[in-house]
Amino acid sequence: MTWTQVYDPMGNIALSTVFAALPVVVMLVALAFFRIAAHWAAIAALVVAVICASVVFGMPGGMAVRAAGLGVLSGLFPIGWIVLNIIFLYRLTVANGSFTTLQQAIAGVTPDRRLQLLLIAFAFGAFFEGAAGFGTPVAVTAAILMGLGFSPLAASGLSLIANTAPVAFGALGSPVIALSAVTGIDLNLLSAMIGRQLPFFSLIVPFWLIWAFAGFRAMRDVWPAILVTGVSFAIPQFLVSNYIGPMLVDVISALVCMACLVGFLRVWQPREIWTNAGLRSKDPSAGLVQAKPVVGGEAMDRATLVRAWMPWLILTVFVFAWGLPSVRAALNGIFTTSLPIDGLHNAIIKAPPVVERPIPEPAVWAFNILSMTGTGILFAAIVSGLLMKFSPFALIAEYGRTIWKVRLSLVTIGAMLGLGTLTRYSGLDATMGLAFASTGFLFPLFGTMLGWLGVALTGSDTASNVLFGGLQKITAQQLGLSPVLMAAANSSGGVMGKMIDAQSIVVASTATNWFGQEGTILRFVFFHSVALAILVGMLVMLQAYVWPFTAMVVAG
Repeated sequence: MTWTQVYDPMGNIALSTVFAALPVVVMLVALAFFRIAAHWAAIAALVVAVICASVVFGMPGGMAVRAAGLGVLSGLFPIGWIVLNIIFLYRLTVANGSFTTLQQAIAGVTPDRRLQLLLIAFAFGAFFEGAAGFGTPVAVTAAILMGLGFSPLAASGLSLIANTAPVAFGALGSPVIALSAVTGIDLNLLSAMIGRQLPFFSLIVPFWLIWAFAGFRAMRDVWPAILVTGVSFAIPQFLVSNYIGPMLVDVISALVCMACLVGFLRVWQPREIWTNAGLRSKDPSAGLVQAKPVVGGEAMDRATLVRAWMPWLILTVFVFAWGLPSVRAALNGIFTTSLPIDGLHNAIIKAPPVVERPIPEPAVWAFNILSMTGTGILFAAIVSGLLMKFSPFALIAEYGRTIWKVRLSLVTIGAMLGLGTLTRYSGLDATMGLAFASTGFLFPLFGTMLGWLGVALTGSDTASNVLFGGLQKITAQQLGLSPVLMAAANSSGGVMGKMIDAQSIVVASTATNWFGQEGTILRFVFFHSVALAILVGMLVMLQAYVWPFTAMVVAG
């Protein structure tokens, strides 16, 4: 039995869009306004999605349940697997005492909280985004910031804001590679166009990050360091994306950025050191700092410093290695299994105008456990733990405690991915996408916002590109716009949705041990997400109508 997606079941696109958006609205309202625990909010939204998909959009009930189940599995592996293992490594470093030494080492570079944010949340986070993606940078940087004494809301919210500009080239270029695959547009053309959009925001986001943290005056006082951060990331981002390709954009840009910023801070420090680790605005978590603030580093010998950085260097090596296609292929050659979901696999037909011709949707859960980034993190944690003198029994005991600690977060991630997957297979996302695509002259703006919506729904720029890349290309051709421009805009706009997607917020709250406060984090980052996405959309509007030569040059 097959079922063809229906995109306007009510015969009125506006009313159909309301029903399509209802599950997402339920989840956001439950989190942000009713302050319901994240796992219950996600479960409630998933139930509403099943009802809307089956009752309103006509999806067979069995298919709806299977799609939700596939999403839950995909949420636990690989996303939940990453969260579990990075928190395991973090807890080992805290128990060992090396995390305290790491705090002092970072404070030795600069005791100023604003500059620590630039170094850790933006530059260091960009490296992990480029090497691994999929929640890794937020988990790592939020945990480090929390250990440095930042308040839970500051550590989580600011890590989310910082993890934007690098996202389109994350996980060794996976989002761009996926976008090229679904649109048929040359990979290097897409890479170049995205590389002509995001560098502007690589300049803006560091300023925005410090303004959100400490206010305009405090941002102005450290503008030289912010400018060095933005320029040293944006220029390599442009050059590598335009002249080499998408795979190493973030890795190279982040390494250049970290080197330039650390070098600059050796010769320049602000006149006044900012020691407040809470947000300048109302911060309900200001009194919940779980680590003693570290505002100055003490001299330490090289061996002590190496031991402090050792777990994170090992993590970097493992994560980077696991991101290499050759390593992934080798690991998948050892073990991988693909499970087609009976009654769902190739049983759902995606139809025009979302795609050019009817195509069946595959539904396969790939349990490639060895090549998952989370497995690389687990191996890094085990190696680090043994080098930190933990016994095998102590590692097993700590892993058990970690599972118990993050159990509700894993439930939340599973339910939220279930919602996103069901939204995709039922066509609810396509209905919302068609509403955006009907905006005519304003489509460059709303098409960009469609990418934002895709990431907010799925938690992944890669998934958003797979979801809406074809729709962007088709609509652009119908409106006489550059398909390269609009396909790239889907990815560039999507990066700003990363900070409000539910799974990233859960990762941030878990990394900072601020469980049950996902709604507070969402309220803090929501404005920043929407405002930055609109700015990306305005840039795309200018590229479409005022600076069309930028699109024509790239499109050849």
